[in-house]
Order: sequence, then structure tokens, then C-alpha cells
Amino acid sequence: MPSFRAFENQELSFVSSFKTGELSAETGATILTEGSHSAHLYTLLSGWAFRYKTLPDGRRQILNYMLPGDLVGLQGSVIGEMQHSVEALSPLVLCVFQRNRLPELFGNHPGLAFDITWLAAQEERMLDDHLLSLGRRNAVERAAYLIAFLYQRAASVGLSGTGTLYLPITQMHVADTLGLSIVHTNKTLRKLADRKLIRWLDRSCEVLDIEGLMQVAEWEGPQERKRPLI
Repeated sequence: MPSFRAFENQELSFVSSFKTGELSAETGATILTEGSHSAHLYTLLSGWAFRYKTLPDGRRQILNYMLPGDLVGLQGSVIGEMQHSVEALSPLVLCVFQRNRLPELFGNHPGLAFDITWLAAQEERMLDDHLLSLGRRNAVERAAYLIAFLYQRAASVGLSGTGTLYLPITQMHVADTLGLSIVHTNKTLRKLADRKLIRWLDRSCEVLDIEGLMQVAEWEGPQERKRPLI
């Protein structure tokens, strides 16, 4: 795909041997659990997932969303245990890697090592943008930013090829991402729907006007650049 950088032959050979298999999961399946240790690292090949943390009483904060091409579980390689959980937002397929071979990757393949560092930095940049949105945008602007952000990320990996994109999120996912009550979230999304920017379906959101959403959020969109793929 044009959004990903090309592999060198040596890198492709290593990644092929680094991969140990593929894992399929259904909607709602837990991929990684906060506090757990996992022998595996993943790349999302198809489908959607999200990262989240919970308070002791069960309240949940969704931190970010994962789409095809995203690396899953890197945090456990550095810290030793996961500091967040990952759940499947739709049926998905994961590429499975052996975590204990990461030192070999860093030692023998500096290009791939830089790619992993780039992916970690990219995740940090996205979290910076999310924190800015939560701290300074009002509820309507926050919702517009979130939906526009997910649309643009999905478009970058070819998920909007037909021109119509359905985000596989519920209003509860939006509420848990934006830190709003479900009632406030419903009222906020209705305002965007009344402006003909989105159409809310049973368990998905159809984006009708991406430019309008970006204008409401006062967001210029992501910078276009080649992404690495592990």
C-alpha cells in the first residue's frame, strides 16, 4: 500500500522469520490485559481494536484506536507488563511475533529498529493530540475531532475505498473516549447528525462530511508521510 514504506530484502526476510503465525479474534475479545505478561507482540492485519485503562470501580477510559498496520503490545516489551488492555472492536486478524526476538531485531536490523521507535513516537504524538482535544475542545468539537481522526486513519489504510466509511463504534465507545456521560454523548452526537455531518446507525457511525467535521473541530488533519510496517 502506498501509505507504507517499502522493505529492504534483508528486512523482509527477517520479518518473515520473526512472524510465528496469525491469530483471529471476534468483536469484544480481549487481546491483551493490563498487568499481564505476554510472550507475543502483534501487528494488526485487518479489523479494528482499542486500547483502554480502567479504574477499580470499572469505569473505562479509551486511550486510542488501532487499525491495520499498527503494532500491538510494544509496551510490554519495554516495561515488562502491560499498562493497558486491548479489545477487538471488530473481527480482526493479528500477525504474531515472538517478543524474545526483539533484541535480535534491534541488534541486526537498524532500519526496523528505527521503525519501532518511529511507531512509538507516532503513538505519543497521537496521544498528545487527544489530550489537547480533551483539555481544550468543547464536547461537540471533541466528538467531531474523534470521528474525523478515525476516518482519516482508516482512509490512510484503504478502508474508505468505496467512498463510504462506517466506523465500528458505539456511543458508549465515544463516551469512554471523550470522558462524557452517555446522555451527554448522545446529545452531542445528535448535534453533529443534525448538521448532516454523520449518521448514527445501530453499532456504527457513517461519516457524511469529513471536511465539515474537521472544520467543527478546527483540525487540519494528519500530516501525510510514509509509515513503517512491522
